[in-house]
Amino acid sequence: MKIKRQKQAKKTISFYKYNFSFRESFQILIDGTFCQAALKNKIQIKEQMPKYMMGEVQLCTTSCALKELETLGKQLYGAKIILQRFQVRRCPHPKSPVPASECLLSMLEDSNPHHYFVATQDHALTTGLKAIPGVPLFYIILNTIVLDKPSQASLDHVQAVQLGQLVSPAQQRSICSLKEVQGIDQNDGERRGKKRKRKQSNPNPLSCLKKKKKKKGVATPPLKKTEEGAKRKRSRHKKQRTEGGNVPAAAAAANA
Repeated sequence: MKIKRQKQAKKTISFYKYNFSFRESFQILIDGTFCQAALKNKIQIKEQMPKYMMGEVQLCTTSCALKELETLGKQLYGAKIILQRFQVRRCPHPKSPVPASECLLSMLEDSNPHHYFVATQDHALTTGLKAIPGVPLFYIILNTIVLDKPSQASLDHVQAVQLGQLVSPAQQRSICSLKEVQGIDQNDGERRGKKRKRKQSNPNPLSCLKKKKKKKGVATPPLKKTEEGAKRKRSRHKKQRTEGGNVPAAAAAANA
């Protein structure tokens, strides 16, 4: 079973690598519920997670997740000690803490731009994360860490990118970098996309002139028509004769 789980995990990690540009070292956001489950099942997260991922990892959490464990009391004191060993990432609410589930969702935004893995046992949080494409999920079951299969939102997103209906985040970043290199401003592209309105021009002055009226009583001369049956006059060339009444030699040669 261990070999089978590792093969499945390798397949899932490669899916996120090729389709969502995940790279080592992998960042894993962990909440208090996952630490509590690891404590009950005697799982060493720092030791087992790199082996399971077959690469370098960065275990991290948020200040909201830590403060949530503090408010829950002594029952989750052990989970709090484990969570304090991880890196604390900045979240959007440093002054007014929110529940850990809400905080982790805000860290991922709409497309998980920082490529976080999320480790949690919270069912409500898992349901919300599966609606975001490109979010790998960890949970603990039967004393083992399991990487969940890609969600339907991730599969649909990959299919849409392959069909050309969407542009992947990696492609968007490459397009933006190429625009910066070429010196193309985004506002210029928006201006080019908009249709220009034609300015209202003044009418042609010649078209505004009044038409000249024809004078009354002036008849137009009729066209000359050839009379019916009239014959065209035939022009004849008279032959030149010399004094002796003879036709010139050149003319006689032409008539011959």
